[in-house]
Amino acid sequence: MIGELFNKYMHLVYGLCLKYLKNRDDAQDAVMSIYEQLSEKLLSTKVQHFKSWLYMVSKNHCLMELRKKNPEVHTEIFMESAEPVHLNDEKIELEKDLNALEACIEELKAEQKECVKLFFLDRKSYQEVNEQTGLEIKKVKSYIQNGKRNLKMCLESKNVNR
Repeated sequence: MIGELFNKYMHLVYGLCLKYLKNRDDAQDAVMSIYEQLSEKLLSTKVQHFKSWLYMVSKNHCLMELRKKNPEVHTEIFMESAEPVHLNDEKIELEKDLNALEACIEELKAEQKECVKLFFLDRKSYQEVNEQTGLEIKKVKSYIQNGKRNLKMCLESKNVNR
């Protein structure tokens, strides 16, 4: 059960950890730590909406990691505030790129969006996408290919060139 949850939500937890920790290795370590603690937390907590609960657990974990590394870091830097936040340019650009990617995914046609998310984010095979969506394999491949092309054009229009 925990393994299924791990596979289903790992990319979301990793993305969140990467957003906060700004380092791939730290984000990967945080994901593993979160999932190690998950079964214990689930035993002691009544969870009605797992995805949002997992988001908060992951966010809190990342904030605690940041506090451990630098006790002077306050959580308000991660909340919207009028004060400028001084992060290096690469981290800011990466976050902008991720936001642009999310926006571009939302702009895709429904079938393309579903197939692209399942294939790239959930790492499903063509066959698994076919089984989950009920679409023919040829349609699945077409939606993924066209979705990928549309994402590329959308990202280029937003000046994302990674």
